[in-house]
Amino acid sequence: MSAFANPAQLFDIAGKVAVITGASGAFGAVAARTLAGAGCRLVLAAGKADLLSQIVAECTALGAEVVGVNQRPDSEAACQALMQAATDAFGALDILVVASGMNKVAKIADMPVSDFAQVIDANVTQSWMLARAATPIMQAQGSGKIVLMSSARGLLGHPAGYTAYCASKAAVDGITRALGCELGPMGITVNAIAPTVFRSPLTAWMFADAPEAETVRTGFLSRVPKGRLGEPEDLIGPLLFLASKASDFYTGHVLYADGGYTAG
Repeated sequence: MSAFANPAQLFDIAGKVAVITGASGAFGAVAARTLAGAGCRLVLAAGKADLLSQIVAECTALGAEVVGVNQRPDSEAACQALMQAATDAFGALDILVVASGMNKVAKIADMPVSDFAQVIDANVTQSWMLARAATPIMQAQGSGKIVLMSSARGLLGHPAGYTAYCASKAAVDGITRALGCELGPMGITVNAIAPTVFRSPLTAWMFADAPEAETVRTGFLSRVPKGRLGEPEDLIGPLLFLASKASDFYTGHVLYADGGYTAG
């Protein structure tokens, strides 16, 4: 059937197998719920067992087949084990969403070298290792979707002690472009989603009615053309696009989910 007769079919990922790291975090939970609702079979990985159990239960309630793995992707063996969990449980690996990562905020004079290295390892090295572990499986299949987690801070600086985070997300953007070129001939697309501030437990204070929050929010929103902060629902469409056949001709891209923040 021609795609023009039913364009929505391009976004159909029912039955696809997805691995999501950082599944108990803000973006990881959005990704898990989105792909569960879309009919994917899931391997959800997270380091906090209680939060992992909660998101596994939510996705199961949405009708998804789910395997939970209480593991951070902090070694080559761990990354390979996550991909093996997908092939063992479901016989395939169609989608990898790297939502794990971290931030440590401090001015450069006050940040220990060990903290800088930890952020780079969590956001850059682990993204690279996960993509590396997924590649042979996807290559053998002749197709695959890798979605990395970037940020508007990969493009823009921040004066409040974000040298580690900004550097790490800029590196994720570089990995996205380089792997987009490298893996494209194998039928594998590699793209990144780069949000600005969106509602999560870590950013809840910015949405509050307190005077300090209102001052910070007003200043920030003066640079956001859409005039509001992001909501988890704002990430559903970009993720579904990048995980589906609809994005087959798109690779090496960083998609800014930011209300126009990086446009001006």
